[in-house]
Amino acid sequence: MYNRFGRYVLMAIFTLSASVSLYFQQYQLAAISGLLFCFVLWSHFKQSSVLLASKYFKNSDYDNAEKVLNEVENPDRLAKNRRGFYEFMRANIALKRGDYDKAEFHFQVASRFPLGGKNDKAYVLIHLANLAIRKKDGERALAYTAKAKELANSSRAIEIIKNIEIEANKMA
Repeated sequence: MYNRFGRYVLMAIFTLSASVSLYFQQYQLAAISGLLFCFVLWSHFKQSSVLLASKYFKNSDYDNAEKVLNEVENPDRLAKNRRGFYEFMRANIALKRGDYDKAEFHFQVASRFPLGGKNDKAYVLIHLANLAIRKKDGERALAYTAKAKELANSSRAIEIIKNIEIEANKMA
């Protein structure tokens, strides 16, 4: 759970450790340091700072969450499970800031990746349906709610879906 700078420091420490171990002919320690360096490097590209950002996001500290998410240079390289949460957090932050087009884009991308469970995916579709209603597109809202109905397993989600369907039917 490190930010980018922390991972760079760890990689430098492991490189220094491997170099010192090689100097003193401790090849096993050098190999372990090299493996740890490789693990941190892999983690940098596949996991990035998404877990740290989710900690800030959970505590409603959206400014720090966005700051940490901005460290991700190429979200396409993230592992599938991390990419879903990355896009979900980006979308919610954009929604909180009132940037509905950006939020819709990130929710659509998040809907293509695995999240915590079916109910989380249902909430992504609920958000997309709400954004479709905001754009006065009742047909799209009904399509999103139909898919969300299949995935929702909490009473709160089902209640929200019913309310959205009522609003969407008024528009269609």
